[in-house]
Amino acid sequence: MDRALYVAMTGASETLRQQAINNHNLANASTTGFRAQLLASAAQAVQGPGLPTRVNATDGVEGWDARGGSIQQTGRDLDVAFTEDAWLAVQAPDGGEAYSKAGDLQIDANGQLRTASGLAVLGDGGPLTLPQAQGLSIGGDGTVSIQPLGSGSETLAAVARLRVVRATPEQLQRGEDGLMRARAGVTLDAASGSVVTSGALEGSNVNLPEAMVNMISLARQFELQTKLMKTAEDNAAASSTLARLTG
Repeated sequence: MDRALYVAMTGASETLRQQAINNHNLANASTTGFRAQLLASAAQAVQGPGLPTRVNATDGVEGWDARGGSIQQTGRDLDVAFTEDAWLAVQAPDGGEAYSKAGDLQIDANGQLRTASGLAVLGDGGPLTLPQAQGLSIGGDGTVSIQPLGSGSETLAAVARLRVVRATPEQLQRGEDGLMRARAGVTLDAASGSVVTSGALEGSNVNLPEAMVNMISLARQFELQTKLMKTAEDNAAASSTLARLTG
């Protein structure tokens, strides 16, 4: 009986993890630049003395959906979208360099350029701080130009440049905070050419219909696994009763 219980118990545990990931994706269906998280499970024999007669459901390869989200025109000067393999460098909460597609930028009270979630945007020399200006524009290569106070609209001065790197999905790994980081031993080069579109944002790549179907499928799968555990328990109880009667 414990063979069935092993499969059902570990399968139910992994299903709960997949439900949590799927729900997290659903919750970020409208988050700018969000990349959906993926998780697969696999069957693995339990190692130990005796024959390998017990099988567990274990964590499979965890990854992320590399497909791009839809590009939406906003017309806002501080909104930027990036080409497929181009990523904006930001300062992660731990102080390290991380990468994001979230281009909904803003300037805080100290003039520092940040993402909407509060992460500092990096330039070639570190976090970017911009002087006060009447206007601002971001070029296709990431150059930030301002219209100085008291000057005409025809006067623009380049004051900074976004650090934008080029990276393929194989070179990046997704962190628990949703940010991308370079894999161990990988050095990412700065992106060149026109890689930034100003006045636009890339939406989440979560496929809502697919995520909803997954939610229903996972709920039914979990229900089946719990029923199997109950059946194994009932069979064990019946066997114990039979053994007492025939003993």
